[in-house]
Amino acid sequence: MKIASVIVDVPAKQTDKTFDYLIPDNLESVIVPGVRVNVPFGPRNIQGFVTGIKTESEFKKLKEIAGALDLKPVLNKELLLLGEWLTEHSLCYRISAYQAMLPAALKAKYQKKVVLTEGTSKEDLEEEARNLFSSGSEASWETAVEQNLVNLLKRESDRGLVDVVYEVKDRVRRKKLKHILPLGDTDSLAEQKERLSPQAKAQRRLLDFFQEHPAPVELKTLVANGFSQAAVKALIKAGILGEQDMEVYRDPYAGREFQRQEPLVLTEAQEKAIAPILSSIEEERHEVFLLYGVTGSGKTEIYLQSIQQVLEKGEEAIVLVPEISLTPQMVKRFKERFGDLVAVMHSGLSAGEKYDEWRKIQRREVKVVVGARSAIFAPFKNLGIIIIDEEHETSYKQEENPRYHARDVAIHRAATHRCPVVLGSATPSLESFARAQKGVYTLLALPKRMNEQPLPEVEIVDMREEMRQGNRSMFSRSLFEKLEDRLAKGEQTVLFLNKRGHSSFVMCRDCGYVINCPNCEITLTYHRYQEQMKCHYCGYEEPVPVICPECTSEHIRYFGTGTQKVEEELTKLLPEARVIRMDVDTTGKKGSHERLLNAFGEGAADILLGTQMIAKGLDFPNITLVGVLSADTMLHLPDFRSSEKTFQLLTQVSGRAGRHELPGEVVIQTYTPEHYSIELAGTQDYDRFYQQEMMARKLHKYPPFYYIALVTVSHEELMKAVSVTEKITRYISSRLSKEAVVLGPVASPIPRIKNRYRYQCLIKYKKEPELRASLRQVLDRYQQETAKEGLQISLDLNPYILM
Repeated sequence: MKIASVIVDVPAKQTDKTFDYLIPDNLESVIVPGVRVNVPFGPRNIQGFVTGIKTESEFKKLKEIAGALDLKPVLNKELLLLGEWLTEHSLCYRISAYQAMLPAALKAKYQKKVVLTEGTSKEDLEEEARNLFSSGSEASWETAVEQNLVNLLKRESDRGLVDVVYEVKDRVRRKKLKHILPLGDTDSLAEQKERLSPQAKAQRRLLDFFQEHPAPVELKTLVANGFSQAAVKALIKAGILGEQDMEVYRDPYAGREFQRQEPLVLTEAQEKAIAPILSSIEEERHEVFLLYGVTGSGKTEIYLQSIQQVLEKGEEAIVLVPEISLTPQMVKRFKERFGDLVAVMHSGLSAGEKYDEWRKIQRREVKVVVGARSAIFAPFKNLGIIIIDEEHETSYKQEENPRYHARDVAIHRAATHRCPVVLGSATPSLESFARAQKGVYTLLALPKRMNEQPLPEVEIVDMREEMRQGNRSMFSRSLFEKLEDRLAKGEQTVLFLNKRGHSSFVMCRDCGYVINCPNCEITLTYHRYQEQMKCHYCGYEEPVPVICPECTSEHIRYFGTGTQKVEEELTKLLPEARVIRMDVDTTGKKGSHERLLNAFGEGAADILLGTQMIAKGLDFPNITLVGVLSADTMLHLPDFRSSEKTFQLLTQVSGRAGRHELPGEVVIQTYTPEHYSIELAGTQDYDRFYQQEMMARKLHKYPPFYYIALVTVSHEELMKAVSVTEKITRYISSRLSKEAVVLGPVASPIPRIKNRYRYQCLIKYKKEPELRASLRQVLDRYQQETAKEGLQISLDLNPYILM
């Protein structure tokens, strides 16, 4: 008797443990740890993950597993253990941890059906119910609800005539295409060809082809090569050729030629930086390196050559890049170096493409995965290196359950595989740099650009001064002159603005009324393109008012600046300039990101205007000017990291200029030129910024001197949200030491989203062994209310967004 321990697909405290199921004899060879199964749970069948196999159970009566959803495990032994670690580390349920590791196509979908019980015929049912089963012994639950038959079915169920079942449906659709193949060997094809009449020229040509290529060929390919479908059909009918549906991969990069590139010769600084990485690969030693190099210093080449060494040892590599810098340029560099050994995973792919890329990894057909955050869970078995590029990027933190940071998962996995982790950045996060200073990470520095090009000259323009001198335009005189100069020389410019849409908000000039979202306490953003006001939190839209809803004045004006508005003004001021705008609105369609960047690279535009998706990873030789239209957008957010994020973003954007032969210039426009993060971004002086910011962090007890945890409570009733947050704050305070600081309860910086009021409490601590257990207690204590009363509690042990 074999028994499987299964984690079921119900994220709740009561089910956050394994359940025992008997393994039927016919499934004994298939059911191994890591396989997904279909199991009866309560009144329905649901998906579960097998975590172990044993021979005895403390329970007498066990149900049998209903079916296997996989023939091979989707989670290997290491990932099953990683799921347990993630559960502890981020306070989530084990099922949520396992789900996070798989592509969307492998998350089960449940279909609810009504079926006739065994031995029941339709004639036994009441007439209305009979019609529901007109096409057979089962019917869809949705149809029953639409026809208002639920009460009637309840009665029939009480009589034992019908039953409701849940069918677990896999969302996986493997792509299959028609292939044509010869049914005999080359000699028999030659014989068959002789028997054909001389008029059947097309058929004879086709048999010649298959004598040379006896493997199955896609029908589409045959037709594209000039063979007729009629000839194919005739030979199939004659039994000479056969047809069969064969599985093919959906390849997001199909039809693209990647020219093989050889490794570049390293500079002295690169040689010095790569040596410790190569020795840790050679000695199979786990070590975390922080590769701190200015923009354009050649970090990518170090990544590529380190991976080369790993592949030569027969091991595998994971490379994480932030979603927004997963530009086609980045993918191209890896594909050109390692060809078909590379799988790519990012949000631009369809669910089917992601699933196929994941299967290539699982089947050991690729050795390198390049992807965004979730690629850290790639099912490799023999990891030799993990690289995280732009390690300071906040998109490496997942903002919903399980709230993991890819860097923590990478370090944990690398320790298991005894291999190095390389964190690369021109502006490392304060936490990482502090760890490198203390010797927890090994610091590797690249202080100069590869081609010895100087960093671009940066000019900081005080927009208050421009206003005083009567310049009401969104372009300072200096930036405008430089724009004209670049247009005259035929060089390219990047203009950066951290806001999409046309204006930040719409206000009445007479009474000061600002149009807010009815569901969230946040102003609506004006989008000129659709003449709509939109909420970027809940998606609410309404047309732009002509008169003020409050005082009926007609003096409605648009304030703030979005990318659409800048594009409009550019067209007015520089009608000859060709502008490409890149923001969420213009890059929504699949492939649009790449199309726009290619057009810019080929010189089809003079100015690339965009939000932060253009700040990273771009490398075009003709960009000689970068303009930052407003450096203040992020500075004034209620977040202790806002100075750090501002400094990082400005440094990254500045790094797009003058990367090749032509020297670069940067103009930063701001209303707070005296702020140290803007001043020091101007000189790209990370070390001074680090000193200054660390003093502020120490003073206010923030990371890296303290850890932080954030509890956010939301509910449709304000008083409920407040009282629950108060109770939680009191409970946590009572369990912590005197060193910890508990702030709250306070209203969240955005106090209402989607008609739910939000309150929070912030905990700053150094060593609190009781904290995780206490927070877990809080989750368990309010679980019933969360399910019944719509209370939501989120716990984040290392929040990157405090809003």
